[in-house]
Amino acid sequence: MTSRKIALKEVRTLNPGEILWDGSIPGFGVRRQKSDGIYYFLKYRTADGRQRWLTIGRHGAPWTPDLARQEAVKILGEVVTGDDPSASRAELRRGLTVSTLCDQYLVEAESGRLLTRRKIAKKTSTLATDRGRIERHIKPLLGSLKVSAVNRADVEKFMHAVAAGKTAGRTKTGRKRGLAIVKGGRGTATRTVGLLGAIFSHAVRAGMRSDNPVHGVMRFADGRRDRRLADSEYQQIDKALCAAHAQAIWPFAIGAIRFLLLTGWRSGEVLGLRWSELDLDRRTARLTDTKTGRSIRPLSTRACAVLRSLPKLSTYVFPASRGEGRMTGFPKIWARIMKINSVSVEITPHTIRHSYASLASDLGYSEATIAVLIGHKGASITSRYIHAADAVLMQATDAIAERIDALSKGVIIHFRERVGVST
Repeated sequence: MTSRKIALKEVRTLNPGEILWDGSIPGFGVRRQKSDGIYYFLKYRTADGRQRWLTIGRHGAPWTPDLARQEAVKILGEVVTGDDPSASRAELRRGLTVSTLCDQYLVEAESGRLLTRRKIAKKTSTLATDRGRIERHIKPLLGSLKVSAVNRADVEKFMHAVAAGKTAGRTKTGRKRGLAIVKGGRGTATRTVGLLGAIFSHAVRAGMRSDNPVHGVMRFADGRRDRRLADSEYQQIDKALCAAHAQAIWPFAIGAIRFLLLTGWRSGEVLGLRWSELDLDRRTARLTDTKTGRSIRPLSTRACAVLRSLPKLSTYVFPASRGEGRMTGFPKIWARIMKINSVSVEITPHTIRHSYASLASDLGYSEATIAVLIGHKGASITSRYIHAADAVLMQATDAIAERIDALSKGVIIHFRERVGVST
């Protein structure tokens, strides 16, 4: 521990665990934690002799040495008049409502200060989902309760209320003519309680309460979606896609579905695919941002044929029908296409993904191989060390694509020749 006037130079050169006391303001200091976090603090004694440590804020916007020093002087002025700022702040935190806690959680998450289990910030899409669950389920049922007052019984009651559809309804979104249909149900209840647990973990870290009331709550089974396509359903989907071409449905949506069938990727990865991420000569895709981080995927000859047949209208491989952004109306187009040939409403893009993995397993490929092909959790670790997919993976993805093509009895439709989309 050293003592001299705190300035930016001194703050930037602090070693992990080091404390620097300011020579001009008694009790004012800065400390670098064992991580990269640097915090300004004030140590003082109350009128009755109690020693307090009060965190002023983390270094960075808005806190600078000068601004933190001014705040320290202000706090010391309150102490001289007999106040205890540390106790007052703790009392204020204990009086916060769940609604305010949720708002604070979102601010912290959106700033990147709250990390996931993989030690990375939450993705924008995940944050949008979190915000929807907070606004449509958590706030209506728990928002007015004090953070310190919520107990396990409240959480269990909340979970069963969401499962029973108490929060179901239609709400407007921020998008033009946007409408969210909130259904509730057991799956929604389980996932929302999971989010609530993360929010209360944040409250524990912030000193708002000493325990997490979500811990110990028995949730509903997650309801794993293990539906796979029957052999005949591949041909049903192929016929629906061919009919969709004849009806002049947006060809890039049709191409996206064909690509999904041949790769088993997540639908979000397909719709967010950019031309810059593709190396068709090496039959490799380098995805920069997926659910499991960066990912390198091998591409089958048939998948590459689909991609080569597409004109480049945008930076996205499968663009929207208007503008150059990504396709946002895919779920509606999916439902429209599947309805053409009376394909079961149970079949979703995730069904196709699960079916791809199941077919790969049927053909004798290992879980490790399948994980690399479809970007399962853990596969990205290996992909850090390779720049292109190897021959074994190429052979595997070709074999799976050939099997899918045989089941669907489909023919790759070239957009320029069959649909007439101009480049």
